Amino acid sequence: MIGERQVAGVTVWRAQECAFHGAIRWDSLALMKVKLFNWLGRDFVEIIGEGRAGWTADIAVDQLFHNFEAELQSHGLSLDDAARVRLWGRDKDARTLATGARAKILTGKRKAASSSFISQQWFDSDATAGLELLAMKPRDSSAERRPVDFEPARNYLCYLRYDSVVFYSGYTSSADTLEDQVAGVLKAITGARAISGALTQDFRKAGRLSVFLHRSQKLSVIKDLLAKETWIDLANVEFRLVDGFAGDKYLLEIEATGLSG
Repeated sequence: MIGERQVAGVTVWRAQECAFHGAIRWDSLALMKVKLFNWLGRDFVEIIGEGRAGWTADIAVDQLFHNFEAELQSHGLSLDDAARVRLWGRDKDARTLATGARAKILTGKRKAASSSFISQQWFDSDATAGLELLAMKPRDSSAERRPVDFEPARNYLCYLRYDSVVFYSGYTSSADTLEDQVAGVLKAITGARAISGALTQDFRKAGRLSVFLHRSQKLSVIKDLLAKETWIDLANVEFRLVDGFAGDKYLLEIEATGLSG
């Protein structure tokens, strides 16, 4: 994943209203990419890294969180400011080990919206686990940070509300068809948006979706299904292909981010 953007010095990405400034470097443990950008009037830091080849996924993820913490501190942040975490495993066992390591590190107020995936193509190295972390600098240091669990609680959050931005974990469905899974996931997201006080906001203007689709499925189908939803602007949706999810029946997983009222 990272190798496609290995360039010397500083690179600049531009996407819609966001300017992305990143640098890629190699440390003794992992290749790590850092991207800084502003969205919704807040500053974000995104860090992507692969674990060391030969390490088990849980140890690799533990070390990645340690490295990411040091990087965040250089930007005046810490894991306390983590808003979203994505874990990547080369196979199902690696994904399971990685999520277990995450649960031990991000506890209490540190809990963040999360998701996890299986994908061999995400990796450029022989590592078994990788990590994507999004941290946000609140506009006010006293801003509310409120992790909200499902009822009953699961091993991942329903959503994180932080400085009036809501980060929803990746939602899935075990329905039989892709069409039914999309309908179920969007219904769950709408319900979570209602609970979090976000339905008063125009998601087309201040919201984004990240769709992770199984490689066996057609991207055109999911795009057509989402295009029918009046509250979704496809220009604010990113699509990525993966090999698998936590559940064998899942064909997609969708993350949402937006403002609350």
